[in-house]
Amino acid sequence: MGRNITGRFAILIPVYNHAEGIGPVIERARGLGLPIWVVDDGSTDGTTTRLEKLAGITVIGHRENLGKGAALLSGFAALAGKADWAVTLDADGQHDPEDVPGLIRAIPEGLRPIVIGRRMGMVGDDVPWTSRFGRGFSNFWVRCAGGPSLTDTQSGMRIYPLPEAAGLGVRARRFQFEVEILVRACWAGVPVVEAPVSVSYTPGMERISHFRPFVDFCRNSETFTRLIFIRIMRLLLGRGAPKK
Repeated sequence: MGRNITGRFAILIPVYNHAEGIGPVIERARGLGLPIWVVDDGSTDGTTTRLEKLAGITVIGHRENLGKGAALLSGFAALAGKADWAVTLDADGQHDPEDVPGLIRAIPEGLRPIVIGRRMGMVGDDVPWTSRFGRGFSNFWVRCAGGPSLTDTQSGMRIYPLPEAAGLGVRARRFQFEVEILVRACWAGVPVVEAPVSVSYTPGMERISHFRPFVDFCRNSETFTRLIFIRIMRLLLGRGAPKK
C-alpha cells in the first residue's frame, strides 16, 4: 500500500465479449489479494458462462451492452460502502496487475485523487496505431476542455476514489467516459496524478478491442465539443470553472 494510505481497495474489471481472455486476467489479479468485481456488459460470446465458472469473484450483469462508462458506473455503485477505492483493469490482458501496488504508492498523502497508469513503451510496431493516435488526440483535447495536463488520458488502468468518482456528473457512457471524468474531476477540484505502468501488446496474443476508429472518433469529438462549450459558457457568465 502507499505511504499512510488507508481504505479498502477493490479490483473492478469491465468486460464485454472476452470469453477466452477474461479468465487469465482474473487469475493474474488474484495475486493482489483484493476483492475482484467484474461487470459483464451484455456479453454474447460465452463470457457470462465463463464468469459463472470462476470462484471468488463478484459479477454484476448488464442485460445488454451499455458501454464501458456505464459498466464502470455500475461497479462504482455496487462498491458503495464496500470499498473506498476502485482499481480498474481492462479485460484484454494489456495490464499487469503487479503494477497496482505502484499506483497505490503514487497516491499523495492526505489526498484522494484519480490515479492514471501511464503506459510505458507505447512506441513499438506491435502497438496499434489507434492507441498511439488516440492518446495524443485525447491528451490535447482534455487540456483544451479545462482538464489536467496528462500524458496518457486513455489508459484504463486507474484508481478511482469512491464515492467521489461516482458523483462527478459524467454524461458519456462508452469509452468517452474515461476522458470526460478527467475533465470533470479537474473542474471539481479532484486531483489527477499519473504513475508509470507496463503494457503488453505481444504479437500473436489474442487481443480483442471494441474500439471502432470512425465511430469512436465522432463520439470523442462530440464529448470534447460539449465539454469545451460548457467551459466557455461558464467563463462568459463569470461562474468560473464548472463543477458538474
